[in-house]
Amino acid sequence: MRLIRFQTKAEPIQYGWVNDGLVGRIAGSPFGEYQRSEANLPLESVILHPPIIPGKIICVGRNYLEHVKEQNAELPTTPLIFLKPPSSVIAHMQTIVLPPQSQQVDHEAELVIAIGKRGRWIQPADAYNHIYGYTIGNDVTARDLQRRDGQWTRSKGFDTFCPLGPWVDTDFDPVDAIITCHVNGVLRQMASTRDMIFRIDQIIAYISSIMTLEVGDAIMTGTPAGISPLNPGDVIESAIEGLGILRNPVASENH
Repeated sequence: MRLIRFQTKAEPIQYGWVNDGLVGRIAGSPFGEYQRSEANLPLESVILHPPIIPGKIICVGRNYLEHVKEQNAELPTTPLIFLKPPSSVIAHMQTIVLPPQSQQVDHEAELVIAIGKRGRWIQPADAYNHIYGYTIGNDVTARDLQRRDGQWTRSKGFDTFCPLGPWVDTDFDPVDAIITCHVNGVLRQMASTRDMIFRIDQIIAYISSIMTLEVGDAIMTGTPAGISPLNPGDVIESAIEGLGILRNPVASENH
């Protein structure tokens, strides 16, 4: 199932599901008991919102070898994790805003895990039982501030710096899927999820040994090589084979 959050001109934000370009409504919680209605609304007729509302967004840094190399960084021996605030989340087709504090904001296309079952000290063999599904994310980063600060909260935490969407796919197979990122139609990033340094089961086990994973939490699994600066007017397409395309325009902040 492809889970979305959407609204129409006549209805508030609600959960829905997508099938062959049509949207059906969901009554109840998709993370618990729910009922699906017939998919009969054209997808292009609804406004998409972030498919989940994460209580926390845990990110894995430097999880692709070629990205480690392009950053001239040390290869991590355990998952390098950090947090993005929920206030940074935006949806498919919403605008990434470049803050005035930074002169270099980069894109980072990533596979994102949506947690569906609460857990602590989750064993690798049980990790997939805690996954609800997968979506696409963009770990937008103010690279100059990241280098200047020495820690990553400010550079990763601006409003609009965490596009997620367009949906969460509960049937997606993450083992060997191609991740790409195009900016204005030009390919910037491409790698397979098989190139991750730390696998999904290892990531979940490691994070849950530190903090409880709650239903709806998002885990961003790292970005491939090819990061590059963004400019006002750019359009980013973060895509994952078999999962979809997350599209976001870019603009400067007006203040």
